[in-house]
Amino acid sequence: MSVNREAALREISDIVLPDGRTLGQADIVRAFVVDGDTIRFVLEVADASVARTLGPTEAEARRRLQAMAGVGNVQIVMTAPAGPAPRPQGEPVRSSGAAPSLQIGRHPTAQAGPQPIPGIRSIVAIGSGKGGVGKSTVTSNLAVALARAGRRVGLLDADIYGPSQPRMMGVSGRPASPDGQRIEPLHAHGVTIMSLGLMLKEGESVVWRGPMLMGAMQQMLQQVNWGELDVLLIDLPPGTGDVQLSLCQKAAVSGAVIVSTPQDVALLDARRAIDMFNKLKTPVLGLVENMSSYVCPNCGHEAHLFGHGGVAAEAERRDLPFLGSLPLELEVRLAGDSGRPVSLGEGPTAQAYARLAERLIRDGVA
Repeated sequence: MSVNREAALREISDIVLPDGRTLGQADIVRAFVVDGDTIRFVLEVADASVARTLGPTEAEARRRLQAMAGVGNVQIVMTAPAGPAPRPQGEPVRSSGAAPSLQIGRHPTAQAGPQPIPGIRSIVAIGSGKGGVGKSTVTSNLAVALARAGRRVGLLDADIYGPSQPRMMGVSGRPASPDGQRIEPLHAHGVTIMSLGLMLKEGESVVWRGPMLMGAMQQMLQQVNWGELDVLLIDLPPGTGDVQLSLCQKAAVSGAVIVSTPQDVALLDARRAIDMFNKLKTPVLGLVENMSSYVCPNCGHEAHLFGHGGVAAEAERRDLPFLGSLPLELEVRLAGDSGRPVSLGEGPTAQAYARLAERLIRDGVA
């Protein structure tokens, strides 16, 4: 039975807010989507302090919608403008600050070798060599898992041509640059975030040559107010090109994590990524096998759609650490689309990311 969108909106419109208005009168429901038996929407409020008072409202909306026939899952994201006050871990925010006058994307400035970023203890690049293996999903979930483990975490979306971290982490709006020189990053789920995607209109493309890419990379490393971080995760684009080269030339990268599916074609490109980091004298911290297995939610049968064990075998052959395997699961995709990474939860996939985070912490990387 399909769920009627207008009926679902009516179901929650008369919920009373702490200020006495109803949810319908306040007009704070955004991006209300019915996708099969799943309902997703955003509650957009004035600031983070108001967001903290709306826990009962969110719970009541979820209860009412889940009681409707045909509804199997309800996903709600709370957004608010970024402010100077500290944000509770797990709360996404939205920046309403003035757009930075600083222009992102320029020719790089001269620099004498890789430089540390003040306040950041460790920089870890997440690469794949190939697109479509879930590298960005792994990066966002690992960032959240590290934050839940008590680490101060930053996330730089360096996938210039296809920035996806704003959607996956549930942040939007242009970061502020009060002085036109430094950029204030956004925050969500305990993670400090910067992405070129936050500087663009949705669907707007980046059409840059290599020097512009390298300049943008340098700016996002050196001109963002990252603050004090235990680790900065950098979500690299696929391939072995200008962004990877610029990163390792401009920043003191502690090491790289390679993400691949078990498929032979993916492993071919993962080997190229490993070779690239070796040539750039960046240590490879280990390999992660993503989409390792799929368990049917109806019958419980486990299938290996992309093969199995290929990444672990490659790590053993190269005498590199195998950091773990991650399943292929529908909830991972739904969570990423809704801006609340699956590692925020408590299920088997969240536990897999928690183990991956613990491994990096134990190795002294994060």
